[in-house]
Amino acid sequence: MPKENRRQARIQAVQQLYAREMRGVLVPLPDEKEPAWPVEGEASPFADELVGQALGRLEEVDRLLTAALQNWDLRRLGSVDRAILRLAVAEMLAHPDIPAAVTINEAIEIARSLATAESARFANGVLDRVRKELGRDAHKAS
Repeated sequence: MPKENRRQARIQAVQQLYAREMRGVLVPLPDEKEPAWPVEGEASPFADELVGQALGRLEEVDRLLTAALQNWDLRRLGSVDRAILRLAVAEMLAHPDIPAAVTINEAIEIARSLATAESARFANGVLDRVRKELGRDAHKAS
């Protein structure tokens, strides 16, 4: 999948996680056929897979994020920031074939476009701590 398509898929996935949280549905529904967030064109299979990974591993993802947050509570973060962080951690867990630096940089760019520059800097620090906790090299695929 080309780089720009993966970015769009990640944005779709963040939107889906955000929409689910706003509806109070942070679990996968067994008969779900449509994405939780309306997207232009077709929903990306990569986006659907990332959302499934984030929801299926939500407890593990939140545990890693909670450990990486310094003097912050995950529930106090903005919903968009939380969705971006959850998705990036789920991607690092599910896709060792994607270098962690790529995942983190994508999360930073998405935070800049959907949230704020401050959110982007915050995401960088938190996700780098998660990367280290996972023992992932920043620039190498596992």
